[in-house]
Amino acid sequence: MSKWFRESPLVKEIPKIRKFETKDIVRRLGFVSPSRIYLKNYPISTPVSLFNAAFHLKNEELIRIYGRIVLGYYMYVSAIIKVDVPMDDVLSGDVSIAPYLGEIVVYPTTKYDIWGVEDPRVYEIDGKLYMTYCGRTINYFNPAIRKERTSPVTAVEVKNGTWEKILVTVLPDELREHLISDKDAFLFKIKDEVLLFHRPHMDDEKYYLTLSRIDSRAFKEASERKGKVTEVKATNIVHVMEPAEFESKIGWATPPIEAERGKYIVLLHGVDKEIQGYRVFAALMEYDEEWGMRVTAVTPYYIMEPKMSYEIFGDRPYVVFPCGAWRVKDKILITYGAADTVTGIGEIDINELMSILDKGRIEK
Repeated sequence: MSKWFRESPLVKEIPKIRKFETKDIVRRLGFVSPSRIYLKNYPISTPVSLFNAAFHLKNEELIRIYGRIVLGYYMYVSAIIKVDVPMDDVLSGDVSIAPYLGEIVVYPTTKYDIWGVEDPRVYEIDGKLYMTYCGRTINYFNPAIRKERTSPVTAVEVKNGTWEKILVTVLPDELREHLISDKDAFLFKIKDEVLLFHRPHMDDEKYYLTLSRIDSRAFKEASERKGKVTEVKATNIVHVMEPAEFESKIGWATPPIEAERGKYIVLLHGVDKEIQGYRVFAALMEYDEEWGMRVTAVTPYYIMEPKMSYEIFGDRPYVVFPCGAWRVKDKILITYGAADTVTGIGEIDINELMSILDKGRIEK
């Protein structure tokens, strides 16, 4: 029983369905290398690494990648760049060899992200484009303050590729003192409710995969306000799922993709206990008035694990870390961090994934 959050009825039952196996169904389309990115608005011409990227499907001919870059390893401070990639390059495989211009669009400026802007998720709400990222706060390197070291910060696109930070989500007052960090976050609007997917790390040293509500009026006001980052409280926090017995932690990977009417696919990552490798599994979720959304199915095994050289070997070995997902007809296009070094691009067949999810149906 969690002492911090309400638990969904199946929080401990869902992991029992899952096995420590992988049947990789992700078709690799290529990768974007930092060595072929040329920054047009910064004195250093190329980043050291480009990883954990989200993206926006601009149209059938162009994807706009929003990737995390590191320019040096002394403090590992990150920013986010945008890179426009023709869809033809993705489909032909030329994306792995072509050069691209990159532009830094979100970088440290506030007490909520001064030590780094990390792991963006990009999504649409009411026709606007939003980005939620992990901000390394002013407390991040302070050994005397082990609380709120990271926070979910949300920005809105104010014009083509230009972003303005609008809000940071925080826990209720009675829980803030116990929060070490909060990561893997994004917002999602359904049935006029604004939900926050996030993963708090509390001072009991446990990571909680959670789903919360935020006030829709506060969200709207923050979206319309200019020049100020507003704190918005997460409420009705629900612990959704425990890690499986073979995992040390799990986290939300990509915002929901509607597969069928009212049924949404969400990708997640799991970190195994043996080598701390990152793999990917999926859940099917539906709206629930009491719980926000509930898990109705989960893949019985991982659907992606590191197998390419650039996924196995890099700054952080054995990592595939999706942040971006967009539906393209009967496929889900994904962007993911590969070994914390490059950005991979992959493709998942929705019908194949739904067939796997059908094997992991969850009884109420």
